[in-house]
Amino acid sequence: MHKQAGWLAVVLFSVLLSDDIWAAVDMKVGKWEITTKMEIPGMPAQIPPRTYTHCLTKENMVPQQEEPGKECKMVNSQMNGNTVIWQMECQTPKGPSVLDGTMTYNGDSMTGVIKIRQVGINMSQHMSGRWLGPCD
Repeated sequence: MHKQAGWLAVVLFSVLLSDDIWAAVDMKVGKWEITTKMEIPGMPAQIPPRTYTHCLTKENMVPQQEEPGKECKMVNSQMNGNTVIWQMECQTPKGPSVLDGTMTYNGDSMTGVIKIRQVGINMSQHMSGRWLGPCD
């Protein structure tokens, strides 16, 4: 289960937005440090938070890291002020999963949560991030 939760901690997201929508979002483009914390009800030990960096662009507003063997597709996405709301479906070796996420930006910081449903397991992934500067 730890391996399964690990890939979910860095699940692949992609939200493509037009320039008009991007201009309205209060978020700095560049390199971000993102910390994720997984919550799995009934699990006796908590999975330690994971931190990684990612370059966010106009075309990619949601942090992502690729995971081999995971096929994900965006089902729905929308903007509500500075908040991106999306639903994604993924096919994994362990079976299908559905992810419902929100990410709210505030200039050089962000917070969000992803609700994950996979083969009888419901999990939540809490994310926070801070802008570090320009991309390398």
